[in-house]
Amino acid sequence: MMVVINGSNLDFDKFFRVVINKEELRIANEAKILVNQACEYIEKVIESEKPTYGINTGFGKLSDVSINKCDLSKLQENLIKSHACGVGEAFSSEIVRGMLLLRINALIKGYSGIRLEVLEKMVEFLNKDVIPVVYSKGSLGASGDLAPLSHMALPLIGLGEMQIEGKVYPAKEALNTANIKPIKALAAKEGLSLINGTQAMTSVGVLALLEAESLLDLSKYNLAITLEALEGITDVFDEKIHLVRNQIGQIEVSKSLRKILEDSRLTTRQGEKRVQDAYSLRCSPQVIGASLDAINYVKTILEREMNAATDNPLVFVEDNQVISAGNFHGQPIALAMDFLGIAISELANISERRLERMVNANLSNGLPPFLVKNPGINSGFMIVQYSAASLVSENKVLSHPASVDSIPSSANQEDHVSMGTIAARKAKDIIRNTSDVLAMELLTALQAIDFRDKSSMSKATRRIYDFIRKEIPFIKEDTMMYKEIHKIIRLINTGEFRKLLRSDINE
Repeated sequence: MMVVINGSNLDFDKFFRVVINKEELRIANEAKILVNQACEYIEKVIESEKPTYGINTGFGKLSDVSINKCDLSKLQENLIKSHACGVGEAFSSEIVRGMLLLRINALIKGYSGIRLEVLEKMVEFLNKDVIPVVYSKGSLGASGDLAPLSHMALPLIGLGEMQIEGKVYPAKEALNTANIKPIKALAAKEGLSLINGTQAMTSVGVLALLEAESLLDLSKYNLAITLEALEGITDVFDEKIHLVRNQIGQIEVSKSLRKILEDSRLTTRQGEKRVQDAYSLRCSPQVIGASLDAINYVKTILEREMNAATDNPLVFVEDNQVISAGNFHGQPIALAMDFLGIAISELANISERRLERMVNANLSNGLPPFLVKNPGINSGFMIVQYSAASLVSENKVLSHPASVDSIPSSANQEDHVSMGTIAARKAKDIIRNTSDVLAMELLTALQAIDFRDKSSMSKATRRIYDFIRKEIPFIKEDTMMYKEIHKIIRLINTGEFRKLLRSDINE
């Protein structure tokens, strides 16, 4: 399998195939022509000796400093060495693979002036899975992800660190092991082209969104199984209700729930046992649907950014222009990532409230306290709810937007920044916490179902029950609950489980 990119055709599927499945990457021939044309134009600018930002001048506040022609290569090398100021934990290899892919795709659009040789070297890194070590903290998200992208760029000239199969080596040693030759020297503008962009925040964002989509599917099933456990009312999924609201996500979620629960004999109708349920059940289509709409919005923003030219300055060969502007500013991604974090936090918020109803004998419609046969001597699922509540509270702190913050840099030349990479990292953390909360709700719901009649579950929810019960049995008395929680967290993140969710919804 091979993925061919041309600067405009990258999508989530191609991203997944290259970044996760590690399929071979190739640059389209038509893109190579554009790259070479822009590179030739940069050479003309150099020969003209006309002061042009980033080509024969300094950077940031030093943009008025002219650089001698013989120092242009050293200028680019110094740029990426001095800008590699990352701290914190290293990004995962998947995130860095995503950064490489996204940066290659941005540069092959032909607006940057980088040599094809440099881009082919980045492709070689990906295809041989020899990945730069990039530290996760240190980006302001304007002027691009300068620090992270500098760490990504260093190994191109044999500097920095790289990882092979999870083990870290000095770049020269890793390159030698993989039989990759570093580039002898960077040409004019190439250092700047490599680091001026939003590819760190976008890579984190795309991977976060892929996880978020899985959580939407799981949220639907959790709601369905919890509704069965609590003998909830299904009238709230009636299509008429949601059509008159006219919110697309809400309509889609309610449709999925009608499908999942169509043959359940555990749910009830309005007036059979009660007139209405609490909001955490009754309003779940509205809440989950709003999060679905938010995810779809974020996906649109990310898809645009995946194929964007985010360099500075930009080269317009046909117009005989090099224009310095601000496409590296991460505000579109920053706002989207903050929105994603808030939307996913709400999935955890309402999930924890449903979990509480199942363990609280005053709210559970006849289930035993904390879902254990002998409460008192056994605490059952009491502290499962505590742990879920802790994660939900942490999410509320993490949901404070990063995009509303800014701090001046580069002697006040760069006086408004996006904090987009911080927003993306926060969204990623929120998604992990929410996944754990949803896992806890599912574990609790299956325990509750065993106090009902599991043979009366719908076919769709029964498949989920059977899948989990292969490894996690009914808990008869107190045990070390963390082991069961860790098991279900692992299970819900397997490809087999996710495929099961999608096949049921799409049948």
